[in-house]
Amino acid sequence: MANYTTNDIRNLAIVGATGTGKTTLVEAMLFKAGVIGRAGRIEDGNTVCDYDDLEKEFKQSLDSTLVNLTHAEKHINIIDTPGAPDFLGKAIGALPAVETAMVVIDTTSGIDTVTRRIMKIAQERNLPRMIVVNKIDQGEDLSAFLETIQESFGTECRPVNLPVDGGKSVIDCFENTSGTSDLGDIEDHHTAIVEQVVEVDEDLMEQYLEKGEVSVDQLHDPFERSLREGHLIPICFVSAREDVGISELLDLIAKLCPSPCEGTKATFTYNNDSDPQDHVVEADQTKPTIAHVFKVSSDPFVGKLCVFRVHQGTIGSSVNPLIDEAKRPTRIAHVFKLMGKNHEEVSEIIAGDIGAVAKIDEIRTDSVLHDGSIGADLKFTTYAMPKPMYGLALEGKSKGAETKMGEALGKLVAEDRTIQLERVQATGETVLRGLGEQHLRIKLLLLKDRYGVEVDTHTPTVPYKETITAKAEGHHRHKKQSGGAGQFGEVYLRVEPISVENNGQAEGLEFVDETFGGSIPKQFLPAIEKGIKKVLAGGAIAGYPLGGVKVSVYDGKHHPVDSKEVAFMTAGRKAFIDAVQKAKPVLLEPYVSLEITVPAGMIGDISSDISGRRGRIQGTDMLPGNIAIIKAEAPLAELMTYASQLKSISAGAGSYTMEYSHDEPAPPNVQADIVAKYKPHSDDD
Repeated sequence: MANYTTNDIRNLAIVGATGTGKTTLVEAMLFKAGVIGRAGRIEDGNTVCDYDDLEKEFKQSLDSTLVNLTHAEKHINIIDTPGAPDFLGKAIGALPAVETAMVVIDTTSGIDTVTRRIMKIAQERNLPRMIVVNKIDQGEDLSAFLETIQESFGTECRPVNLPVDGGKSVIDCFENTSGTSDLGDIEDHHTAIVEQVVEVDEDLMEQYLEKGEVSVDQLHDPFERSLREGHLIPICFVSAREDVGISELLDLIAKLCPSPCEGTKATFTYNNDSDPQDHVVEADQTKPTIAHVFKVSSDPFVGKLCVFRVHQGTIGSSVNPLIDEAKRPTRIAHVFKLMGKNHEEVSEIIAGDIGAVAKIDEIRTDSVLHDGSIGADLKFTTYAMPKPMYGLALEGKSKGAETKMGEALGKLVAEDRTIQLERVQATGETVLRGLGEQHLRIKLLLLKDRYGVEVDTHTPTVPYKETITAKAEGHHRHKKQSGGAGQFGEVYLRVEPISVENNGQAEGLEFVDETFGGSIPKQFLPAIEKGIKKVLAGGAIAGYPLGGVKVSVYDGKHHPVDSKEVAFMTAGRKAFIDAVQKAKPVLLEPYVSLEITVPAGMIGDISSDISGRRGRIQGTDMLPGNIAIIKAEAPLAELMTYASQLKSISAGAGSYTMEYSHDEPAPPNVQADIVAKYKPHSDDD
């Protein structure tokens, strides 16, 4: 049984950009807490968190890693996350498991796009945030850097400690009121943070205004409330490599960061008689068990490893939970606490704590483990993930490799919600999609090293879609006589675009029966719909998925002997193709939203390049430090090699993020070229 309670637990995700020193900070915290005898170094490949061979090779985190420590009698779970834009999904995936997002910023590199995005995501989900300013011994002007933070994220960002003597040490300014620091008088900063905190408590505010002071004990609850409401984002100054401010940081976490009982409550949704309802959990181990699996990975020693957060109740060898909508409970023989690649078996994981189980195939990412008393269809309200847009078409290097490749890719997809695998019917390509070039490069190295699968890659065909823009009618009579029983079915139908508020476009099919008088017997209508749906997958003009169509079957003929389902399925399919080709069909091409971060002097060059790619500049934001963020929309087809192009234009100083935005009709010349190359499969009938 755990020697700590739910109130003693602190859960944090260490997030921020690559190179800010997140993993080094975790090493310093583990060393200070006595968990390890010597802090590892990224350069030496001996850190607790970056233990994978690829992480050592690339010298950066590629996956989230869980460690834990004890400080001031508090049990602290820390999830170290990657900082590269291509691995943002791993950082987002860790946030549902914690009460605090600890955002690490480097004084030498400033505030980049990843930092801004993760701060925004945490804010949108009401997740308490704190900022750790690392490498304070290397910063030239920390006062200006503090101003940059407050300009970027608001004046609610307030220091709780301050650097002293050129960043060689730090001094508390939350409890301490006297002395000076590298950022000015300590009393001024003390007053600023106290006034920020008391604003959420009217009684305490009144006392502060009358007496001019409040005790530290009185500030604890409003401090936690300020965190939860986003009214306060505390700033801590450290130098992880030089062991400056680490003890003070751990003290702050133990004293002031919210426990699972105090933090923002996780929300689950379940259906009660088809009526979706929210179910808010309580961090109470006497309540019915509810746990959420936020990470699944393949461990070289124990196989499939599933990491979960217990939101309510307990998980242990004495608990046999249900998994999602399963009817039978699953026996859990062992539960673990994780320390990097090491696993410590424990008797149970209590409410609010984070643990892992191994070798349970039924568990997947976002699975809910529960005791069945609160409904089998309970779902966790997950964080939205960036949509994978960068793709590579894959082919096995050797004969017979396709099956092995499919199984291995399936396991990689199960571990990462920002990886997508699809088989494109129009082109026959197997396409792996991710968030960027590096993302897929790492996945393909894992494919080779972990599963022994080597593949050839090439740029995939753009994932166009088909739709229609006008009403039209179609007709087909299917008549077949082959000596025995014949086949007969005749269908008249009408197609029109579905009009919905979705960027002016729609997906899917709306099927309507407008027949009367028995022209087509009711039992054949499902066959007609089935024939139409066959066209949706492979398209009618260019071999791409077709959607946004309403189909009304209004007339037809049948034969009392020869009419069969197969006849009406064929007639429906061909009548539908006939109608679509008359309904001014168009190809829709995917557009993406771009955020390009570059030095301000490169705005003209970047804008000109985007315009040359049929893109549109949406706006430009100027940031402190002479940095610009250019927001744009552009067709995905023009951005297949944008990473290398941006690197060339900006001399390596630029970065970008790309997410799916919407679809737009392809230019007529592009559509004509694609349609001309399309060779539909011959009919078998």
